[in-house]
Amino acid sequence: MSRPEIHSRSAARMAAVQALYQMETAGTGVERIIDDSTRYWMRQDDNPNDSDPTPNLQGADKTYFSTLVRGIVEAQDRIDPYLERQLADGWKLSRLDATVRAILRAGLFELIRLPETPVRVILDEYIEIARSFFEGDEVGFVNAVLDAAAQQARSDELVP
Repeated sequence: MSRPEIHSRSAARMAAVQALYQMETAGTGVERIIDDSTRYWMRQDDNPNDSDPTPNLQGADKTYFSTLVRGIVEAQDRIDPYLERQLADGWKLSRLDATVRAILRAGLFELIRLPETPVRVILDEYIEIARSFFEGDEVGFVNAVLDAAAQQARSDELVP
């Protein structure tokens, strides 16, 4: 079995989610995570491990990845309150799985700050990323939250 090849922006989104997760769980700073990610996760590997089932991030758009990670960190004080409002009464964002938080932050950032990317692309991409990590209710939750955000932020694109 070989590692799946994915589109450069898709790979950048996956790498951004992984970077956000690592920043949160390991306390890594934004510039260090960008540097480490581009040097290690996205490097060209002469001997790839074909039995590795994780997506191949070698073709990731490094510029898009950096834009995402820096932008998400800068916009987090606007993103997190929105996400908190989507939770059931009494729930805090900290109760969500760190990967779910990373996916939601990245998807919401693209919806509100990168209007050149079509809404449907953003929704599809982050739902697929959620599916790569989860098989249960988390995928539906990510879908519901990002869909609600898209309805608020860019409803003009969602008209049938």
